[in-house]
Amino acid sequence: MKLLVGLGNPGSEYTRTRHNAGFLVLARLAERYATQKIARSKFHAMVLDASIGGEKCLLMKPMTYMNRSGQAVAEAVRFYKLDIPSDVLVIVDDVALPCGTIRLRAEGGTGGHNGLADIARKLGREAFPRLRVGIDSKPPMMRLDEYVLGRFTEEQREQLEPALTTAADAAEAFVTRGITQAMNTFNSRQPSAGPPDPKDEGEHSEKEIKKRNP
Repeated sequence: MKLLVGLGNPGSEYTRTRHNAGFLVLARLAERYATQKIARSKFHAMVLDASIGGEKCLLMKPMTYMNRSGQAVAEAVRFYKLDIPSDVLVIVDDVALPCGTIRLRAEGGTGGHNGLADIARKLGREAFPRLRVGIDSKPPMMRLDEYVLGRFTEEQREQLEPALTTAADAAEAFVTRGITQAMNTFNSRQPSAGPPDPKDEGEHSEKEIKKRNP
């Protein structure tokens, strides 16, 4: 069993916002691999059964808002007795990467991302695979919460569309070939995102976003 988790916020007001990039990738995965048409509620999330390369998978969208994403992930990990390094992939937006770019990581810091931070707290570890989807850095005069909770520009949508397909391909590779081979394949395809950050997860803080998300 593999658990593929797309992070985002539930509700129509957040549909297709930058912070919901994880949900968008999960939707692409569901189109390809879901073995049921209607999602069901489980683990404080909406989940779909899927089959990828003959491997049984669970596609998960936490419904607890971004800042409490860890509750759903931890419940599923315990229920299925998953091995976190090989069985769990978290798909998340990242302002440190250009829009249209993805990065796979076997582990890393949370970089101020509250969704990743809550998962790390609930799992008791930061060492879990993640697939980062670039959404561009915010404009200088805009607050971070306004930017990530806003919708993609037309130019960004054009850049994002092929990236969603690539991200779904990368998630498939994680399931069928493991995180190391998936990283070797897909990270080498991406344009340079500049010098690596020490935490390699972006440097933004989400204090304002936390206020906006219940």
